[in-house]
Amino acid sequence: MIDRDDLSLSVSRQCDLLGLARSTLYYEPVEVDPEDLALMRLLDEQYTRTPFYGVRRMTWWLGDEGYGVNPKRVRRLMRTMGLEAVYPKPRLSQSAPGHRIYPYLLRGMTIGRPNQVWSTDITYIRLVRGFVYLVAVLDWYSRYVLAWSVSNTLDSLFCVETLRQALGQHGRPEIFNSDQGVQFTSEAFTGVLESAGVAISMDGRGRALDNVFVERLWRTVKYEEVYLKDYAGVPAAVTGLGAYFDFYNCERPHQALDYRTPQAVYLGLAKAERTVLCLQS
Repeated sequence: MIDRDDLSLSVSRQCDLLGLARSTLYYEPVEVDPEDLALMRLLDEQYTRTPFYGVRRMTWWLGDEGYGVNPKRVRRLMRTMGLEAVYPKPRLSQSAPGHRIYPYLLRGMTIGRPNQVWSTDITYIRLVRGFVYLVAVLDWYSRYVLAWSVSNTLDSLFCVETLRQALGQHGRPEIFNSDQGVQFTSEAFTGVLESAGVAISMDGRGRALDNVFVERLWRTVKYEEVYLKDYAGVPAAVTGLGAYFDFYNCERPHQALDYRTPQAVYLGLAKAERTVLCLQS
């Protein structure tokens, strides 16, 4: 998909157009223990069903399914996947030492227009012989996916690039909300928001529902796309997710939006206008 000999488009620009982090382009798959991969697939599916399961319950569940693994191994795999039980407890999300934490600004707020609040999060996406991480930026009011990308590592670079893409294509929100993960508390990430004049909001520790709309998006993506297809590798994942997000934004009616599409609500389109735009896209 990436043509390194193309003189008209730089590799960086091609990655931007594909929603692909540059680090992913140079990624060489590392052989993962097949048994670990099998366990991670099971953990991913169970976590999507029961995100309130922590290490102890996941260990019990795997044992009940016939997989005799200890809590230490389950904890290691869940950390690799970026999974953590979503129930009130101390230190739900940990930031890096020295990273600034911002207050949660959305409590009691009525979200009534596009670009009032954007939000972001990261999730684990399985491949046949490995895995990648997916980040997305979502408009709260319309549930419109503004930008997304995948990466083989949980660094902040691909999150910053995705944020820049969203700002470049859709302007800026009044408030940007995230959890307190190291990717979003990093100076590189918050600096982009501050430079754009965006108010920064972060979920409170022990508050599982502060970022609920992105969590619902992950469930939808996994049940309607990821679990129905076994991506052979990163290019297949990028192609499949790209097609799905186009469908999600432009064609899939959303129950919470009175069966309008996220794109129609975000752009304020009437039904006829939405149909024409979808046919043109």
